[in-house]
Amino acid sequence: MAIEGTTVAGLTKEQLAEEVTHVSTPDRLSTPFGDLEFFDGVPKPESVQSIFDGLDLVRGITAFLNTVPGASLVAMRRGLRVVGVDSPDKIGYTDPRCTSTPIFLTPNTETTYGITFLDLKAWGPTVVEVPPQSLCVVDDFWFRYVTDMGIAGPDQGAGGKYLFLPPGYDGERPDGYYTYESPTFTNFLVIRALGGVPAIKQSRIYRLSDAGAAPENAFVNIAEQSFNTVHSNDFSFFEEIAQLVAEEPSTALDPERAGTLATLGIRHGTPFVPDERLRGILDDAARIGAGMSRAILYKPRDPESFRWEGSSWKNAFVGGSYEFLNDGARNLDARTLFHYAATVITPAMAHAQVGAGSAYIYTAEDADGALLDGAETYSLTIPANPPAKNFWSVDVYDTQTRSLLQSAAYPAVASLSEGLQAEADGSYVLWFGPAAPDGKESNWIPTLPGKSWWPVLRLYGPLEPWFEMTWQLPEIVRGQGS
Repeated sequence: MAIEGTTVAGLTKEQLAEEVTHVSTPDRLSTPFGDLEFFDGVPKPESVQSIFDGLDLVRGITAFLNTVPGASLVAMRRGLRVVGVDSPDKIGYTDPRCTSTPIFLTPNTETTYGITFLDLKAWGPTVVEVPPQSLCVVDDFWFRYVTDMGIAGPDQGAGGKYLFLPPGYDGERPDGYYTYESPTFTNFLVIRALGGVPAIKQSRIYRLSDAGAAPENAFVNIAEQSFNTVHSNDFSFFEEIAQLVAEEPSTALDPERAGTLATLGIRHGTPFVPDERLRGILDDAARIGAGMSRAILYKPRDPESFRWEGSSWKNAFVGGSYEFLNDGARNLDARTLFHYAATVITPAMAHAQVGAGSAYIYTAEDADGALLDGAETYSLTIPANPPAKNFWSVDVYDTQTRSLLQSAAYPAVASLSEGLQAEADGSYVLWFGPAAPDGKESNWIPTLPGKSWWPVLRLYGPLEPWFEMTWQLPEIVRGQGS
């Protein structure tokens, strides 16, 4: 319709026809889900089910990639319960440090951990007392940051009392505590203390109602116990997520991810009972999603993943945001990469400072770009003056489980390792392979024929050359030469 006093040219018939082609679907569409047929844009009856099967697969893959953090903590809690860490007053710890026996996502073999889960639904308001000079973190059940405690927390390493309140809490908030309300009832607590096991055993967890006469905590040494804390990569992944959604308030997860899960039958307050069709699709979705996660972890396409230009060494924390945000957008691959490989979220990990915290890099290939083979021998030179105020370490992990490679109790070498040999120029040559080269046993980490492996370099208290990029780690070299 022309407006009086104006001229409207409009489109020619040919231009309009061209526009229609851009908004139309052809009568036959070839897709990864098969050939789909339409009549003038309307799906034919024989194609409708294939379309919805494809949609469920896409949403299942999306759900896997976006909810790995939650499934990881469901599996962590389940694994800890197997070894008796089944209530908040029981704290698992690694004495003297974690070995390769348990299945954990990339633990290190150099520090002592204490871990447990808070249950704010069963316990209500819960107090955690942390020891002095500790590094403690609480994350919610979707693996989102709640708070640091200790050196990086408000007590600044002096030790203090922290009060955790369940979602929607409207009761008393007494003075004398650092108080936090979590969006989830279940919360993951990690304790590290510079004083090791004796310091960790100074930690206290009790109900607020017991503050006047808190009972003793139990401590369970899990360092050499056999159990699994890693989430599933098949249909049971969705059962892990369904358990989480059922336990937590409907408000605990953002609407977008909650909506994706709801289309798959995972809703708060509704049993998850997929039929045989959906169950098969979700099994495929988890396996495909796991394959995509492995590509994101081991062979990322984001240039920001790489520590140095032209190097295979990669950053575990991409982007410098513990929420994986960049200009208001979530870096989905960065979130998947981190949570598929690791545990514990805190701003202190994303923003290491000179002389404090730790820095991490990893690779899964050698200098020629080939995957690391447990049947072969490799060397890695740690250049002189590694930029670590405290110490550095290299731990080796299983590419399947992302846990410590079960080739030795401690598949690692550190600057504190007894007998570690330095070269004349102050560098260190580390060796990897099924057998140690003659005379190199103290600098050797065993690998397993028939399995791949991947190393992580950790710098504890990274120094200026790390941040200024003036110190660079060379590639891993295959063969007996260094």
